[in-house]
Amino acid sequence: MVHDAAATATAESRSAGSEIRRGELAAFLRSRRERITPEQVGLPRGRRRRTPGLRREEVAQLSTVGVTWYTWLEQARDIHVSAQVLDAIARALLLDRSERAHLFALAGAIDPTPASECTGIPESLRLMLERLEPFPACVQNSRFDLLAYNRTYRLLMCDLDQVAPEDRNCLWLAFTNDEWRSSLVERDETIRLMAAKFRAVMAEHVAEPAWKAMVKRLEEASPEFREIWARHEVIRPGDKIKVYRQSRVGILRLASTSLWTGPQQGSKLLTYTPADVETQERLGRLHEMSLAAEATTEAAAPARV
Repeated sequence: MVHDAAATATAESRSAGSEIRRGELAAFLRSRRERITPEQVGLPRGRRRRTPGLRREEVAQLSTVGVTWYTWLEQARDIHVSAQVLDAIARALLLDRSERAHLFALAGAIDPTPASECTGIPESLRLMLERLEPFPACVQNSRFDLLAYNRTYRLLMCDLDQVAPEDRNCLWLAFTNDEWRSSLVERDETIRLMAAKFRAVMAEHVAEPAWKAMVKRLEEASPEFREIWARHEVIRPGDKIKVYRQSRVGILRLASTSLWTGPQQGSKLLTYTPADVETQERLGRLHEMSLAAEATTEAAAPARV
């Protein structure tokens, strides 16, 4: 009986996850269809067009997929879609590489293997973070949670030691923490890209409670996030020069590098190196400040008996 109950619970959980994924797929297809004008794909606009972007039947025509079949996809019906059909739809909707990967992940054409999140940080990795100073470095999981960071990273955008552990998430801070937000020189573009990266990765975790809870929490706390999230933009992570406005040392131009810390890619080491001489000098000053802040914190702590 216990075994049967467990099996039933597992089946119901899988069914709920599939339903959520189909709903996300339906919303994604609608958002991509509505952004394309008929002129972009060589179709006449006509005089009585009230639908933003393409009509469903036009997408079906362009992808040589039955109208009913495509409509069922946008209605989140429980149907199996072949890789060939997904390929045709991706081409018809002019999806880029990131959007195409997102489409396939949501459709389950390639079975996703959810990566195990790394919650424990080995001492060797903590030592590496320390050795990288005065350069900022942190360990972050795929959900943008900050699992560990060195002293320079602690003060890079705000004093992370003053942030509650449950709030140490880069996406959460980018939308809700004033000091963190003011440090982003290209804030609008940065938060848009962060949300797009989060959505792309979430395709493999869409039914997991921790991911759903993060989205719900952000939607409740930030109208800006709700507006950006509704666009269904997706992009894969990449390394680039990042520019921050540190409140005490000024502008920092940093080259970022990501290194996965395990075979399942549950977390990654992010390192930041100076992109110019001024940044290198300012990082040295920031590191000195972090050492002073740490000493002050230790002095204020009650003596251990």
